[in-house]
Amino acid sequence: MTQEKKILTLAGDGIGPEVMEQALHVLNWVQENSDLSFSVEKDLVGGASIDANGVPLTKEVIAKAKAADAVLFGSVGGPKWDGIGFDKRPEVGIIGLRKELGLFANLRSAIVFDSLIGASTVKPEVIQGLDLMIVRESTGGVYFGEPRGIETLPDGTRKGVNTEVYTSVEIERIARVAFELARQRQNRVCSVEKCNVMESGLLWKEVVTELHKKEYSDVQLSHMLADNCAMQLVRNPKQFDIILTGNLFGDILSDLAAMLTGSLGMLPSATLGARQANGVIPALYEPIHGSAPDIAGQGKANPLAQILSLAMMLRYSFDQQTISEKVVNACEAVLNQGLRTPDIMSQGMKLVGTADMGKAVLAELNK
Repeated sequence: MTQEKKILTLAGDGIGPEVMEQALHVLNWVQENSDLSFSVEKDLVGGASIDANGVPLTKEVIAKAKAADAVLFGSVGGPKWDGIGFDKRPEVGIIGLRKELGLFANLRSAIVFDSLIGASTVKPEVIQGLDLMIVRESTGGVYFGEPRGIETLPDGTRKGVNTEVYTSVEIERIARVAFELARQRQNRVCSVEKCNVMESGLLWKEVVTELHKKEYSDVQLSHMLADNCAMQLVRNPKQFDIILTGNLFGDILSDLAAMLTGSLGMLPSATLGARQANGVIPALYEPIHGSAPDIAGQGKANPLAQILSLAMMLRYSFDQQTISEKVVNACEAVLNQGLRTPDIMSQGMKLVGTADMGKAVLAELNK
């Protein structure tokens, strides 16, 4: 029996529309080769929405996102909108969606494909076989805490304030996601904070430890300070299975982990919310590479992270693990053939553009 799923696509700015186009070709293939059918609606977000609507995220788009089974997101931002006020910048589009949909759990994987080991600046023996995931809390912490702002003191000095705030409820729900995922992987969680200098970090450690003791004692739990974790990611990244951490540290550590793989253009992400009464888990899937405005419209962008984000959507939102793995394997196969977009190009490989890389993935899927 065919299952129809409603998907909202928000390509955004820069290279977003180019890579989204290739992902949608793969989505069409999935529809033709599975028992899934998709109702796909497209809309604007970020700078594109600012140009059309005056704001980076409209109420109409929020309503569409809430009604969808999943949101497939591209990227936002670019120098065109640098002069816009802080609260109207394109990035408010993605931050607003996370807040409005309650997307508190950001999953960022760092997987090293054998054929791309040479693209990393880290020694091959350090990263070969790497497969880790960072579970980042994404609706709390210093990015959302109050008070915040910039003020001028009586003596004329300006002061910027951001507040790191976490409740035990916020910590427990993200920790639960990490422990559940660990049971599907290597059964190991490393919880990362700065409990030595931050009270929020101390609470984080206490709550994670207590939840582990009560419900997840079968999962191996360790704790690490965030600065040490950054060092260990470069020194010995394969010691990690799942890294559980807050918003700020997760932002930094996930980009560090991404570069272990050789390119931000290769890595997908998922951001999940709490299961609703109708059984749907709000979810947004996006590549982590950003809008790359310097190459927008030139056909140079790597579409694989967007396609891999689609694969995550198939796995986590639609429970289609087999076909999700087939998409991932197709991406790996084109890399094994030596096809490279400029961001991952190396000597002896064949340089291709965005569309040709997408076509190559489809060719693999059709074999």
